[in-house]
Amino acid sequence: MNLKITLLPGDGIGPEVVNAAVDVMKAVAEKFNLTFSFNEQLIGGCSYEKNGVPLTEEVLSACYDSDAVLLGAVGGHQWESLPHNLKPEAALLKLRKALGLYTNIRPAKVYSALLSSSSLKPEILKGTDLVIFRELTGAFEVARTRSKRVTSVDKANVLDCSQFWRKVVHEVHKDYPDITLSDMYVDNAAMQIVRDPKQFDVILTQNLFGDILSDIAAMITGSLGMLPSASLGSKYALYEPIHGSAPDIAGQGKANPLATISSVAMMFAYSFRMNKAAELIEAAIDKTLNMGFRTADIFSPNCTLVSTSRIKDAVIENFNQIFDEQALGVSAL
Repeated sequence: MNLKITLLPGDGIGPEVVNAAVDVMKAVAEKFNLTFSFNEQLIGGCSYEKNGVPLTEEVLSACYDSDAVLLGAVGGHQWESLPHNLKPEAALLKLRKALGLYTNIRPAKVYSALLSSSSLKPEILKGTDLVIFRELTGAFEVARTRSKRVTSVDKANVLDCSQFWRKVVHEVHKDYPDITLSDMYVDNAAMQIVRDPKQFDVILTQNLFGDILSDIAAMITGSLGMLPSASLGSKYALYEPIHGSAPDIAGQGKANPLATISSVAMMFAYSFRMNKAAELIEAAIDKTLNMGFRTADIFSPNCTLVSTSRIKDAVIENFNQIFDEQALGVSAL
């Protein structure tokens, strides 16, 4: 199977984390008998510098002609004074609209090796694995593959739009009687995420609330560098880490590529329906962290401070080892 991927590294640390993720994809392709065709394009500030706009029609055409899009990051202080429509961030809005991306998925998983990286107590964080959905039906479908619990977050006690949201959510829920649905006001949800995050499985909410809650979830994982995301439409899909371009460390080999690599795991799961590949990537990340490898943003005493490329290499090494061990186990049965 040949898959066409449009790469949009963007600005700052974007190229570094995307390059790391591409190497992981190549490792997966080798084990799963896939081939990838990568088409790298400009977006954001680097596109503005060359083309005068942050997103060109040629780039959109490349995205339309791909099986998935992988984005790094956009933005930088040198473009902050530009008109709004020319700022790097405007490219993201245009891209999401052009691709018809109506679902945003942001997981927040606490790896056991990073329990001490958050300012929250380890006993509160241990076992946390939640996902924030900004969409309706797909959230119930995913809940069926998890713990079958959905928490709908709104502000129905104040906002008319939230009252409508709640009505629609409960109407859709009728088609999913096996799923437990509960409602929660957004202010309480924000408090509960840091008080007892393990109570959540699938959080379903509107765009604004979802954006805020997913940033709060960064507190749980210990770093924005650990949070992946997927934006899905009926035909196209965009995967990206939720962190910014971090121009202060760009080109220094300090960037954390794990959120981008985890976004690739989501790509295998959601776009290619290759859940096993996604599972092995996540297992490789977990093992790498358990070995004590850390980039600067998640570094703690008694760990090994490593570069972007070194932690990527460790993920690939662990992925290959886990794959081979499981394959050997199956063949021995």
